[in-house]
Amino acid sequence: MFKKKIRVSSGVSQLDQLLGGLFIGDNVVWYDEAGSLASAFSFSFIHESQSRDKPLIYVSFDRSPRTILEDLGPLAESQHLTILDCFTHGKGDGSELFSKFFEKDGARWPYQIVQVNEPWKPDKVAESIYSLHNTMKGDVRFVFDTLTGMQELWGGEESILKFYSRSCPRLYELETVAYWIMEKGAHSDRLKANINQIAQVAIDLSIKRGKSALKILKADKRKPDTLNVPVHYWDDGMDIVFESEKRQFSRIDLGSRVKELRTRQDFSQKDLAGMVGVTPSTISQIESNSIYPSLPALIKIAETLDVDIGSFFRGENDLAGRIVFTGGGSKVGFADLPRDSLSGYRLSPADFEAKAEPYLIDIPAGNELKSHFFVHKGDEVGYILAGELQVTVNNTVHRARVGDVIYLTSDMPSQWKNAGSETARLFWLKIR
Repeated sequence: MFKKKIRVSSGVSQLDQLLGGLFIGDNVVWYDEAGSLASAFSFSFIHESQSRDKPLIYVSFDRSPRTILEDLGPLAESQHLTILDCFTHGKGDGSELFSKFFEKDGARWPYQIVQVNEPWKPDKVAESIYSLHNTMKGDVRFVFDTLTGMQELWGGEESILKFYSRSCPRLYELETVAYWIMEKGAHSDRLKANINQIAQVAIDLSIKRGKSALKILKADKRKPDTLNVPVHYWDDGMDIVFESEKRQFSRIDLGSRVKELRTRQDFSQKDLAGMVGVTPSTISQIESNSIYPSLPALIKIAETLDVDIGSFFRGENDLAGRIVFTGGGSKVGFADLPRDSLSGYRLSPADFEAKAEPYLIDIPAGNELKSHFFVHKGDEVGYILAGELQVTVNNTVHRARVGDVIYLTSDMPSQWKNAGSETARLFWLKIR
């Protein structure tokens, strides 16, 4: 009886649309021109598998377990991940340098690492793969990184072709999904043609004039419109954005909007990156519109900046009619000052355009600020709600107590000091 194919995601929505999705049983070959382009797609595939509690076996010939874990980052902290280590006793020559990793870090693993003691023997590698698979349930996922590394260890293309031609049909029948990565320039056209014939999906990744391109070479039982047509994309190591997606955002200056909301709350790119869980480089690229964040990342940025996600896309006057704002305010950062020296809350929404921005500023007892807490070109007004403060302007020390008003114009304080025994609280207005 014919069994209906089950469609699954690659973890990259635009790729799913271009390809027509993945099917359980697919062997997906990635021809990587640069040797590093396939990693972002592999990471997305791993993330998608983990989000659905699917076991994944990562087979490595070229990299040590430590390197793999560092590259995977948070993706490594999963009980669903198994690394089949063909490196330590392969290209690593059983060196103590690599073996020490297991002695030092083994007790802390949430995942498991299985060493293949004779990885130079293809039958031993196959035996390890299927032994592991037998311990797992459901549609197991695989990432083979890389076929090129296998060839170098096994001594020729014939060994690769023999292993691949036997493994693919078996993995298909076991209802797995497997990614196979190859360095495109390291193999003959004959080998690639034979591999394409066996694989269900073949994808070419290249880079020309600084632009990355993906081309679908084969998609068995699917008829993608983009077959053999290069499609440009960008990636930051994890998130992948295709040119067609970027065009959809072309009229929206998302980057400037993120930067505006971030700087309005005085967060540095490093601050925002740390709270969102990405690198400062990613925030920089988002703000320059070099890349666009995935929807989960955009939601996290909105939550961190305490704004509605629609704030990134609405015009300046969308909130102009509002009079009453309910809520306890949102925390702001002070990029140039120590984190424990003060705290601040913006009382109006960060995405509300107004001529006056109200804040509550708390400076704990005994703390001293070496500069003003805001960098602002307009007037500022403060009212002391609790405690007392010393503020230095133009080398003159001024004392302010409860009920006093502080008014700043062009001169900025060079120091704030709370010499009292309680936290000083300021109601503060920045005026454009």
